[in-house]
Amino acid sequence: MTEQPQPRTRRRRDAETAHRPSLPFTKGHGTGNDFVLIADPEGNAHLEPEQVARLADRHQGIGADGVIRAVRSARLPEGETVLAEHPEAEWFMDYRNGDGSTAEMCGNGVRVFVHFLVESGLVELTPGQSLTIGTRAGARTVTRLERGYSIDMGTWTLLEPEQAEQNASDALVRLAGLPDPRPALSISMGNPHTVVPLTSLAELQTLDLHEAPLVEPVPPHGTNVEFVAAHEPLVAEGVGRVRMRVHERGVGETQSCGTGACAAAAAMRLWAGAEGSDSWLVEVPGGVLGVDFVAGGDGQEHVVLSGPAELVFEGELTA
Repeated sequence: MTEQPQPRTRRRRDAETAHRPSLPFTKGHGTGNDFVLIADPEGNAHLEPEQVARLADRHQGIGADGVIRAVRSARLPEGETVLAEHPEAEWFMDYRNGDGSTAEMCGNGVRVFVHFLVESGLVELTPGQSLTIGTRAGARTVTRLERGYSIDMGTWTLLEPEQAEQNASDALVRLAGLPDPRPALSISMGNPHTVVPLTSLAELQTLDLHEAPLVEPVPPHGTNVEFVAAHEPLVAEGVGRVRMRVHERGVGETQSCGTGACAAAAAMRLWAGAEGSDSWLVEVPGGVLGVDFVAGGDGQEHVVLSGPAELVFEGELTA
């Protein structure tokens, strides 16, 4: 007769984990774009890609679109590069996609990252004050608002400016359920985006984004793909309004994408021409983001992203 395994008691479980190293974490989100956040000021927690993927797994892990490590910039080579030009950028956002790969930037992640620094007592920031942080896309300045945060995302650029200016598109995107390839525009916000205009809000609603869209030509490091549809009218009381869904590289469809919202607004503004606006509201499944185009102190046009950030629970990771 086979002896059946006995269930572990709580006391036994506690004894087994008593000597395991633990790592505190926080779960947060910005308009539904969710992250596991870890405070590692001295850069001692070296997370391998497979560890990140396990943490982000929604069935056998904590579940998240990405993992963010808060490290002092001086503790990372990428952070030292940022510090050379921005010595005030004490903190670096070490961001990983849900599959464990590194990413240059995440607009929603920046807001949640700074909120995490504030709530953890690592920085002091009251409404109206600004903080400069480091990312793999360079330094970013974040201002705390009465509700949420705004980020100077820097400049946006066309990945293929000559071709895009001629045709208002530089790529074709294929997606299961769409009968024909759709023209798209490639935009960089420090990370790559491909923006696809659709004919109606109804068409956007019925998209199947379970599989990754096929982009031709695909940028060297892959791309995030934003599908956008305009409200009617496109601009009301000086504010443009569009709705967006996104398939993020290394993640899949997410509830929101901050840099993607900026890219979507930039593309719609370009396509609208004189009928466009410098202020946009971008509706995503997880909420609404604000995108404004302003003159920067460097004489170039900058993109400012604004929206909420929330921390929802805390826990501890054990080996």
